[in-house]
Amino acid sequence: MRFRHSPEIWSTFPELSCGVLHAAGVDGVVEVGPRLDRYADTARARLAGGPEGGFPEIQAWRRAFARMGLPPTRYRCAAESLLRRFRRDGALPALHPLVELGNALSIGYAVPVAVLDLDRIARDLTVRPATGAETYLTLGGEAEHPEPGEVVFADAAGGAHSRRWTHRQSGASAVRPGTTEVLVVIEAMHAGGAATVRRMLTELADALPVPSRTGLLTADAPEFAYAAAR
Repeated sequence: MRFRHSPEIWSTFPELSCGVLHAAGVDGVVEVGPRLDRYADTARARLAGGPEGGFPEIQAWRRAFARMGLPPTRYRCAAESLLRRFRRDGALPALHPLVELGNALSIGYAVPVAVLDLDRIARDLTVRPATGAETYLTLGGEAEHPEPGEVVFADAAGGAHSRRWTHRQSGASAVRPGTTEVLVVIEAMHAGGAATVRRMLTELADALPVPSRTGLLTADAPEFAYAAAR
């Protein structure tokens, strides 16, 4: 199985830095408390100096959304949405431990992190412009069809596992009790993003209770291949 970005994505967004982690045997028992606190403290300190919209990492994603024809203050990358919620509420919601870890990592670095249940993805997963025939399930279970040309995480069976690239994940592949195998995707657009993504991958792998495999993707090496446990 493979995760990749299409050639159109790399040619349009050459500044993209992407890291991928695959782990099997994850049963949800992840000790995340101290790490959550550390990432939250980092985010809190940065937000004390000004709102998330001024962070270079967020500004870079806003420029990417504008390039896709999306109003960047209407459709925000997931990291910006999480930071806005954290600034408002002072905390992130208590969810599945793996999701909490991904969210905490995301606000700590202001970079989108997608945590996907591989049992619910049909073979290869490609970040590409949608044809309009893909099916996306909301977290509430409602079916939607992305607009043609909209960037999505698309699997081999026509499932769309995101809307507007990093704006929103799908309920179809959301991590839940019983999830045992995950694919985590970290994507940055800012200058120095490759070093940030590399550091995030290392910290994520260190936090997991099982062995994992990671990879850094580039336009010259755009695919991450992995053997699914199922």
